[in-house]
Amino acid sequence: MGQVLHGNATTTVAIRRTTQHSQASLRALSKCYGINQKTVAKSREQTSVADQPTGPKDLRSTVMPLEDEAVVVAFRRHTLLAGRLPLRAPDDDTAPDPLVTAPMPAAPRHQPIAGG
Repeated sequence: MGQVLHGNATTTVAIRRTTQHSQASLRALSKCYGINQKTVAKSREQTSVADQPTGPKDLRSTVMPLEDEAVVVAFRRHTLLAGRLPLRAPDDDTAPDPLVTAPMPAAPRHQPIAGG
């Protein structure tokens, strides 16, 4: 059964284990496995051979403070929900919803280039 790696992984658990326990030089190991010398050096520094998660440790906005972001999110939720509510109760329960039953606009037709 093969090992499932994330999209940015350049080494497997077996390669990391081998590079951690090998006495060979960084250059020799990088040539042997076809990876960068920095990758070999980083794998030697790691205490575990397991895949490490990538990305930020804590998700937060880099633009605005957390309190301001919460206000914006609350406003967006409020306006999205308010836009979906009907302005008045429908007179007839069998009336179709105009947003759901609106016909799709016709795709534009391209004209052939004249004088070819």
